[in-house]
Amino acid sequence: MDKNKNKLGIDLTPELKKQLLEEIVYYFETERDEKLGVIASEGVLDFFMDNLGHFIYNKALDDAKQWYGKRMEDVEADFYTLYKEEH
Repeated sequence: MDKNKNKLGIDLTPELKKQLLEEIVYYFETERDEKLGVIASEGVLDFFMDNLGHFIYNKALDDAKQWYGKRMEDVEADFYTLYKEEH
């Protein structure tokens, strides 16, 4: 398996993965007063991506669908404003 992909098949760029790992290390150091190395931080990232990633992904899809539905309602309303009144 590609080391930048998880079970969901989400491909993290090396830059994004590095940033996420740095944020995990920072969180553990500042909030939990624990030192986390590279391997441990990758384990934490993999755990959350594999176990929570699909919930977050599906929620994002639901939010996008809701947003898109609202935009389509707006488009439909705008469409009807284009009609000309009959004389």
